[in-house]
Amino acid sequence: MIFGERIRLRAIETDDLPRFARWLNDPEVIRGLTIRIPMSNADEQDWYEETRKGRPETRPLSIDVLEDGQWVHIGSCGFFGFDTFSHIAELGIAIGHKSYWRRGLGRDATRTLLGHGFETLNLHRIFLRVYEFNQGAIDLYRQLGFVEEGRLREDSYREGRYWDTILMGLLRAEWDASQQDEG
Repeated sequence: MIFGERIRLRAIETDDLPRFARWLNDPEVIRGLTIRIPMSNADEQDWYEETRKGRPETRPLSIDVLEDGQWVHIGSCGFFGFDTFSHIAELGIAIGHKSYWRRGLGRDATRTLLGHGFETLNLHRIFLRVYEFNQGAIDLYRQLGFVEEGRLREDSYREGRYWDTILMGLLRAEWDASQQDEG
């Protein structure tokens, strides 16, 4: 397990899959994700089995928060699209349990995942994609050191219109410098 300030990241278990299916059928939860089609429990099981075939570092992780002495599963995060030659990966995160939104747990989970990516997986660059309407996420990523690297104009059709997808990246040297500033 990987521990943050208030969260832990752990391997996804089959017991988590019904929660994922429930979250991924909630329009509010998937608004900022690439998912658009309803997901069944069987779809989640298939996804889980497929992820288990990959290398351990490519498997997504569950996000848990300690609540009244019990760990509560609230979402997932991880890296994908690894470029092993350049040491680059894309970051993804979702807090599916909406009662835990706007509590700083996404920040804690992202920061913890970044530490894991740079310090354990030896990544050189971590990037992500975020829709232009998700200003809260954009602000969070900037606070964590990400910079806008580009924009895919009108790249995603949602809610009856096209939205830009913003590409943001963070380099290992920038991460290291931010950790020294905090220390």
